[in-house]
Amino acid sequence: MGTGNTLEHSGRQGRKRRLRGFQTLPQSPETRFFRYREIVPEFSAFCQSLYTPLPTHLRVNTLKASLTEIRLRLERRGFSLAPVEQTDLVLLAASLPQPGALVEYALGLFHPQGLSSVLTALAVAPAPDHLVLDLCASPGSKTSLLAQLMKNQGIVVANDSSSTRIATLTANLKRLGVTNTIVTCYPGQQFPLHSRFHRVLVDVPCSAEGTLRTSIQGALPATVRTRPGLMMLQRSLLLRAFDLLEPGGRLVYSTCTYDPQENEGIIQFLLEKRPARIEPIDLDFPHSPGLARWQETMHDPSIQHCWRIYPHQLDTVGFFLARVARDS
Repeated sequence: MGTGNTLEHSGRQGRKRRLRGFQTLPQSPETRFFRYREIVPEFSAFCQSLYTPLPTHLRVNTLKASLTEIRLRLERRGFSLAPVEQTDLVLLAASLPQPGALVEYALGLFHPQGLSSVLTALAVAPAPDHLVLDLCASPGSKTSLLAQLMKNQGIVVANDSSSTRIATLTANLKRLGVTNTIVTCYPGQQFPLHSRFHRVLVDVPCSAEGTLRTSIQGALPATVRTRPGLMMLQRSLLLRAFDLLEPGGRLVYSTCTYDPQENEGIIQFLLEKRPARIEPIDLDFPHSPGLARWQETMHDPSIQHCWRIYPHQLDTVGFFLARVARDS
């Protein structure tokens, strides 16, 4: 290659690098989520909600104390707390920016947890005598709540594919006094089919758009490229989760993203590959229904039973929830 061609090639590569860098610069919510303007109800209010910081929610650990006990204990120390209307498991802690620094955290009396994450475990609705699987369990927020809802009875299998993340998972379970949980380390899509479960939670890796809030400069953080094969991984995890259900069992599929391809699109794939049925989620929290269509793709009508959680409707992380039944 001659000098002229070398310089031209170098220039093209430099322009590509600069273009890629430009695409990942911080953006306003209106720009970052412009492609969702037709599917997000009250799109302007949605964008405006992202200019406010995420609230701090504390999930009360009733394995160790009651909501009243924990609230009184923290309020005596000068912290302002408020109940969440729809549940007696969560407190809004407006004046508590670092809850992990408190002795009550170390004692496992509460766990900082986004409200939408709490709803995910509530949607699983495990019973004390159930065998439950959390397929992508770390760091253990949802796992520990499943155990709490089961009153430390039955069995929860908490699986994660990373031995590093399992260390965090195990530490949280120990701090919170969870004793009915077995920890395993398999790639979720290859979890052994030796057992069948009454309930399965599959909170899949995703593009995490729902976690984005603006900085003090009024822009969203630079976007992180999703890794290749993300939707293929989500599909394989959901298929394995369904195959692990016993007849009459239920699973909950969840993400913290708004992308219909990672949400309704993955559920549509399941409906086409397995004898799955979408069930309504019987909780009383503000939400929007699943999408009947995205761009040119039509979805099964039952997908409207899924939940889309937007921060202007419920001040928490953006989430998607689907509750799936296996009848046979």
